[in-house]
Amino acid sequence: MATEITMPQLGESVTEGTITKWLVKPGDKVSKYDPLAEVMTDKVNAEVPSSFTGTITELIAEEDQTVEVGQVICTMETEGSGEPKPEAPGPGEKQPKQEAATSAESDTSQQGRYSPAVMRLAQEHQIELSNVQGSGRGGRITRKDIQKLIDDGVQAETKEASRPAQEESTAPKSAPKQESAPPSSDARREEVPVTGVRRAIASNMVQSKHTAPHAWMMVEVDVTNMVNLREQKKAEFQAQEGFKLTFMPFFMKAVTDALKKYPQVNAAWAEDKIYRYKDVHLSMAVATEEELYVPVIRNADEKNIKGLARELNDIAGKVRSGKLTSQDMQGGTFTLNNTGSFGSVQSQPIINTPQAAILSVESIIKRPVVVEKDAIAIRHMVNLCMSLDHRVLDGYICGKFMEEVKKTLENMNETTSIY
Repeated sequence: MATEITMPQLGESVTEGTITKWLVKPGDKVSKYDPLAEVMTDKVNAEVPSSFTGTITELIAEEDQTVEVGQVICTMETEGSGEPKPEAPGPGEKQPKQEAATSAESDTSQQGRYSPAVMRLAQEHQIELSNVQGSGRGGRITRKDIQKLIDDGVQAETKEASRPAQEESTAPKSAPKQESAPPSSDARREEVPVTGVRRAIASNMVQSKHTAPHAWMMVEVDVTNMVNLREQKKAEFQAQEGFKLTFMPFFMKAVTDALKKYPQVNAAWAEDKIYRYKDVHLSMAVATEEELYVPVIRNADEKNIKGLARELNDIAGKVRSGKLTSQDMQGGTFTLNNTGSFGSVQSQPIINTPQAAILSVESIIKRPVVVEKDAIAIRHMVNLCMSLDHRVLDGYICGKFMEEVKKTLENMNETTSIY
């Protein structure tokens, strides 16, 4: 009898994953713990390991298909006799608990939380998610719920449909919409499928802009003394530690210290409550040529500049080698983004929801600045740009937070210890 292999839970509160690539095919023999497929969730790829030794009989889920936790993805003939053991949980995760039917019917804890696949499908077919009754765990809307509406012919349950009939009848008739001409047949272009990590990034960014009311502020900081400090220490540091000392750990230190002083910023929106975290788990935006990852440095507030530099070097290495796991991406309380690494001098970052804020460090540039006694000097200046969720934060606290970051950076000098 064939044994069913189901989608494991690949992260805390994760209810589904997308099969990005099958690593096996029917007829393949696999050993226990061999990888069966690559699955994408929460901006990271993870491998689904086999819980048994045996032979693959059927691949049920297709590549690029989104599958709920617990749903069958393939079957296999297992070696040995007796009842098969339960599926292994995802890396670092607990097995999802079975809920009684009565409690599941009344549970609405997941209403209003939409997966990237659900949001994408709803947007493609102009379906208003607030009007959809979810059948998933906690009232969550699943891909099947949206697909059923599409199959039943419900193409657009949008706000447009709720306009009063009188408004429609009194509105002046407009000329038929002119469709734009398609590009010529000899247009030089290529089609790039939107799959995997890029699809998750797109959906998460759309969700953030739709749910979090973004506000923005910027301060400029004179980091001349910090630049001199790093210049003085970088050769010795690389010789002792074996990797380069970049500017980012100095900014990380200033930000974590400010978050400890203003915990209101180290927070997250949770609908009927706001979480304020006592520990700083710093999410660091790390980009490749085509993808963006946000791994987390845990307890960043307990580390000195050297410790932060080492953590940053380690996660950058994981990104480059493709060794990030779903656990590396979880639990962040505040996000720091290094847009200055590619020359940007001003940006408006999108909040990494449900976090309350994100800070971008722009490029350090030399320019003339008015200093004491109205003298003009050439200084190293940098802009710090912060986006905040106005449901959680107001300008006063964010202004005090940014003022603290600025003060810490400007007070760094050749006497500042990095150890």
